[in-house]
Amino acid sequence: MVPFLRTSTSSQSSTIWGFKRTILLEICPLSTGLSELQFAYVDFNEFDSIPTDFFHGLSSVRVLALDFNPFNATTGWSIPDELQNSVQLTNFSCSSCNIVGPLPDFFGKFSSLSSLRLSYNRLSGVIPASFHDSMLQILWLNDQDGGGMTGSIDVIASMVSLTQVWLHGNQFTGSIPDDIGALTSLKELNLNRNLLVGLIPQSMVTMDLQLLNLNNNMLMGPIPKFRSGNVTFSSNSFCQTSPGLQCAPQVNALLDFLHALNYPSNLASQWSGNDPCKGPWLGLSCNPEGVVSIVNLQKQRLNGTLSPSLANLSSLIEVHLGGNNISGQVPTNLTELRSLRLLDISGNNFQPPLPNFTDSVKMAILYWLLIGQRDLPHQLASHPLHSQSPSNNSLPRTSQSPSSNGPPSSSKPEPGNYKRSKVIAIVAAASGSTIMFLLLVIFSLYNVKKRKNNVATTPSAIVVHPRDPSDPDNVVKIAVSNNTSRSLESECPIGTRVENAHVIETGNLIISVQVLRKVTNNFAPENELGRGGFGAVYKGELEDGTKIAVKRMEAGVISSQGLDEFQAEIAVLSMVRHRHLVSLLGYSIQGNERLLVYEYMPQGALSRHLFRWESLNLEPLSWTRRLNIALDVARGMEYLHTLAHQSFIHRDLKSSNILLGDDFRAKVSDFGLVKLAPDREKSVATRLAGTFGYLAPEYAVTGKITTKADVFSYGVVLMELLTGLVALDEQRSEQNRYLAEWFWQIKANREELISAIDPSLDAKEEIFDSIYAIAELAGHCTARDPNHRPDMGHAVNVLAPLVEKWKPFNGETEEYSGIDYNLPLPEMLKGWQEAETKNFSSTSLEDSKGSIPARPAGFAESFTSADARFSESGQADSTINP
Repeated sequence: MVPFLRTSTSSQSSTIWGFKRTILLEICPLSTGLSELQFAYVDFNEFDSIPTDFFHGLSSVRVLALDFNPFNATTGWSIPDELQNSVQLTNFSCSSCNIVGPLPDFFGKFSSLSSLRLSYNRLSGVIPASFHDSMLQILWLNDQDGGGMTGSIDVIASMVSLTQVWLHGNQFTGSIPDDIGALTSLKELNLNRNLLVGLIPQSMVTMDLQLLNLNNNMLMGPIPKFRSGNVTFSSNSFCQTSPGLQCAPQVNALLDFLHALNYPSNLASQWSGNDPCKGPWLGLSCNPEGVVSIVNLQKQRLNGTLSPSLANLSSLIEVHLGGNNISGQVPTNLTELRSLRLLDISGNNFQPPLPNFTDSVKMAILYWLLIGQRDLPHQLASHPLHSQSPSNNSLPRTSQSPSSNGPPSSSKPEPGNYKRSKVIAIVAAASGSTIMFLLLVIFSLYNVKKRKNNVATTPSAIVVHPRDPSDPDNVVKIAVSNNTSRSLESECPIGTRVENAHVIETGNLIISVQVLRKVTNNFAPENELGRGGFGAVYKGELEDGTKIAVKRMEAGVISSQGLDEFQAEIAVLSMVRHRHLVSLLGYSIQGNERLLVYEYMPQGALSRHLFRWESLNLEPLSWTRRLNIALDVARGMEYLHTLAHQSFIHRDLKSSNILLGDDFRAKVSDFGLVKLAPDREKSVATRLAGTFGYLAPEYAVTGKITTKADVFSYGVVLMELLTGLVALDEQRSEQNRYLAEWFWQIKANREELISAIDPSLDAKEEIFDSIYAIAELAGHCTARDPNHRPDMGHAVNVLAPLVEKWKPFNGETEEYSGIDYNLPLPEMLKGWQEAETKNFSSTSLEDSKGSIPARPAGFAESFTSADARFSESGQADSTINP
């Protein structure tokens, strides 16, 4: 150990100590300090510790240089409070000294301090407010390890004596202060490698800077022409790549929109370039003319106000801003947007009055405007209800209103009504007891919804009385969706004015085309999962690692029929939720692009594992897995037919439309041909659609369809699971070309049936009984007479005991509740997957039969080719479009 400072009278009276670059190893402790010491240079040594009393009594020190000493390398150290007594300090430098913690605020109070160099440490937190009006000339806080310093840099604009500012290599946020141009003595400004957002202040253009580094931030807007030639500005979000060029008008409007929202970092990092219709502009969609038409920024944690500049985007059709924290008033000039059809500002903190939107706004949003009471129940405050068209059936002003059972009305308002605005303000002045009442009502409605066999509709509206009963107009009527396809009409008294709107439930389904292009690598061929009549399906991966499947409509099928299927898929999957129906996470429309986003099913279609497993180097499906798949599909179809809020007919159930997850659990997909069954006892007349080999005979002949057509298709899928053969194969002989026809001929003979079983099963005698049971069920499902076919619930009852025998499951009862469509995309998928894991179970069998009858009454003795062959010209797995 080489002694540095000794406790002696001579040391106390010394004014200068210098041990620069002397490679000393330890600073000796002091017992009385150095009250007369003015200059201490101990930088560039190898001191690995510092005495606790080193800074005690340095009342006269002016310069203290401790740079590049590895003090307490493991844990670091904080600048002690004793240093705040060194009020004569003019220069403190301790770069690369392992300092941790926040920057002490007493440095900002030193009136004589002109240089503060603390680079390459582990400082954290913000620049203290005490630095406001500081006379510092040199401020080095750059390259802090462990995350770095954070917060705003606004305080530096008040430090008018600054000549050097090094703040690079941190996590400073916010904008560069507009009045930074007041720093007329500033020569060097390093702000690179931070998280700064916003525009470069115009005041910086006239500054006499010798060095300016702005690269690697999220700065936006145009790049000004600086007086200094030594400027770096790469890796930002500027609209142009060269100084002096202006942004496009719609980019300027969007930048003003972001400015009012304090430039949220998730948007500042994505909104780059001079064309919002090109590149990853999160939350924006464009029309074929290359103009922004949809803004979808729901639940993005936006703060600030809504900018009037939004009205400069004259082609806006939809604006989704629900579930944020935007405040202030809704700009009145938004009423000038002639193309606007929907404005969703639910779940924010907007204040009245609401602008009077004209009748051209045909889609609207029900949102909360609270006066004096802002703590609305979460279940209500985050539940937007959208409108598509006006209705003339207003709800009565009573505390109980009837369910809405009729179809949406398109008739005009009655003459005595006020003009209907399509953006509704609901004004609530409710007491604590009112809030509790609402919570109880919503809880009750939620419980009713979860009862899978109860299809009764819930009340469509509730009137809550005010705290002051003397004011009859000061009430709130809350429209509550009953989760059916039917819509509700809500009226809201505001003062003496009544506003009505036709509202239906919707959610956070719109996804930017730019986002989908990015996650699929611009629909790269290597990301293609498959291709069908609709188009191609691509694998994508979000920034958080979540995998999705994106179905992209081919340009050649964008016709009225193709668009109908696209809209049908969105409509059906928005209304039905079940763990064995594939989950729709979103959709996108831009120009000719039509995209659907689903949860990713890693194992792909069932058909791959039945017919192509060898060529794809896959393992053949075991009997246990085949049983589970059959049960999963039966449960999904049972829900679609009888347990959903309405009865649906899939019309195209086949093995290529059954998708498998990593655990080989199955989900039914492709709902583009789904038809609503208004009465489960009657058939629906429709043009022929589906796939040859799976079509029920009565549907192929008459064009009339019931849920029993899906049962027929399901029976064919069971035959495929048993045999490993495709439903229709033109390469097979005439006798067994149609699987259903051939299977009916051999199923009664046990020897022939066993010989027909998929060889990859390596069937053992212990599974023969279950094979016979499945073969018998497949026969019943494909009966020629639809009245002789069982329903899907019966199929579930047959399969469940078999699955329990071969692979028991423990779990809770079946759940059919939905997920929150207003969640961001990754959270929505995560919640859906968690729900599947939590609720995975088998249906109760207490009231079910263990096996199906040998043959229902009237069951045909034989099954001829006329029963299954629907077109001599049909190709294998050929899809028929309606």
